[in-house]
Amino acid sequence: MVDGLTHLDAQGRARMVDVGSKPITRRVCVARGSVRMKPATLARIVEGRIAKGDVLATARIAGIQAAKRTADWIPLAHPMPLDAVEVLLEPAPDGSGLAIEARVLAHWRTGVEMEALVAVGAAGLTVYDMCKAVDREMVIDRIRLVAKQGGRSGTFVREGEGPVELGADGGSE
Repeated sequence: MVDGLTHLDAQGRARMVDVGSKPITRRVCVARGSVRMKPATLARIVEGRIAKGDVLATARIAGIQAAKRTADWIPLAHPMPLDAVEVLLEPAPDGSGLAIEARVLAHWRTGVEMEALVAVGAAGLTVYDMCKAVDREMVIDRIRLVAKQGGRSGTFVREGEGPVELGADGGSE
């Protein structure tokens, strides 16, 4: 480990952290992001008028699928059994786009931050892919960890976020 970075060995080389001796505990993470777009694009999504199909359902499934395959995307992430993945897509109240939230829960030896972040990213990319024919100016924006619970570092809640549901043993933060 170099300067507290667990993914580097003593020589500074990348390595996968050995989590084999860590206890299995409840881990939950919430990530958020958005896809900014023209109001007319958002209206077409909400009204089901995108030629490729149901954007919200497809993006939700893409986010869930991506969370399950995070170790295939992120080289040093551990494959892990997930207990639950929820992906929510909601129109922004001001009509500027879609808000995306992913909540990932696992009982495992390492956290699920990357799974939640990857879920948000994949959902946003799917929205872009399905709507790019009508709006190439869309922006996938502000993908961030909002809250996490479990493991050695305990609970984290990003300041300035709205209510965050961490579920049993965590409640709303």
